[in-house]
Amino acid sequence: MTAPPARRATAELALFGVVAIWGTTFVIVKGALANVSPFLFLVSRFTIAAAILWAIYGRRVKLARVGSAALAGALLFLGFALQTEGLSLTTPSKAAFLTGLAIPMVPLANSLVYRIRLRKFEVVGIMIASFGMAMMTLPADGFGMSTGDLLSLLCALAFALHLVVVGHISPASGFETVAVVQITVAALLAVLSAVVFELPVHLHATPALGGAILGTGVLATAVAFTTVAWAQQYTTAARTALIMALEPAFAWVTAYLVTGEILTDRGKIGAGLILAGVLLVEMKSAKSN
Repeated sequence: MTAPPARRATAELALFGVVAIWGTTFVIVKGALANVSPFLFLVSRFTIAAAILWAIYGRRVKLARVGSAALAGALLFLGFALQTEGLSLTTPSKAAFLTGLAIPMVPLANSLVYRIRLRKFEVVGIMIASFGMAMMTLPADGFGMSTGDLLSLLCALAFALHLVVVGHISPASGFETVAVVQITVAALLAVLSAVVFELPVHLHATPALGGAILGTGVLATAVAFTTVAWAQQYTTAARTALIMALEPAFAWVTAYLVTGEILTDRGKIGAGLILAGVLLVEMKSAKSN
């Protein structure tokens, strides 16, 4: 069933809002990590989001579907853990563009996990984005990659696998179950990781840190996930992914305005190629749907 144009426009405007929120969080989280251990930050963020989602959707959780939703939660936690650790070691703009590689990685992950054959434009898009990633992260005179860049790249792979799993389980499980369980599992894994890897934890309570935790927990996690689920009822998955591809651009602009971060010429070319690869995959997907 096709959504009315006005409803679709509202849904896509809401998605732009989510992307803007997610784009700004790279700078916010980067600043917060000066005052808190990465896993402790994730514990706070996911616990707040899980409490909100349980309050809203708790009665709609399907216990029979908890297992598959827990897998989505494990991948979601892995993605955020790698992203947060990577952010502590690289710049917000580079982390955002590398994380954006998750979108062209989705068809690759689909082909590996579910034996879905890649189309030619998907292969080309992945190759363009991968070359952009190399331009952005590898030094001009060698093949080394910083630890932060590598973690951000692995983060993109984890998020791609997460998107593939959620896309396959949501129709049968229901978004409410997936949303509640995956955020809850992510919170539990964050607690376990903090206990195993970060004791004694680093914490210097400041108003800015409190704002970062509330902002990412409420807006960037609970509200954002709910909004995306609502919006996807009225627009296509391809159009949703195309809008999501703009997240690195929001992060880049935010980093420039807030911290004055400027990419090198080589970095700008790499960022442009990553965005081009992402847009190629999603625009071609939209036309073929």
